[in-house]
Amino acid sequence: MKRAPPDRRAQASRAALNALRRARRAADKAGVPLSDWEGDFLGSVAERVQAYGRAFADPEKGAPGAALSSRQGVKLKEIVAKAKGKVRPGPRRRTPLGKSADPD
Repeated sequence: MKRAPPDRRAQASRAALNALRRARRAADKAGVPLSDWEGDFLGSVAERVQAYGRAFADPEKGAPGAALSSRQGVKLKEIVAKAKGKVRPGPRRRTPLGKSADPD
């Protein structure tokens, strides 16, 4: 008996909801206080994924079968890194050609 092919959208939404739960659980377990914005972000994204199967409406902001936009995925990774105690470095400044990085 053949099984039907898996529903990619349902898989993506389940994976996103699990990732959101893991992020919140990791922050609670580590005792890292999330900012108000981060808590609201996790809650509102989870609500939208449960209600609509994805957390963004504009198809240009993410892959067609993805539940989170690319920017939401980046923010989720930043929250997980904060919960694990690994602070992600900010963007690096590039020095012009011929200039050294040292101000001396």
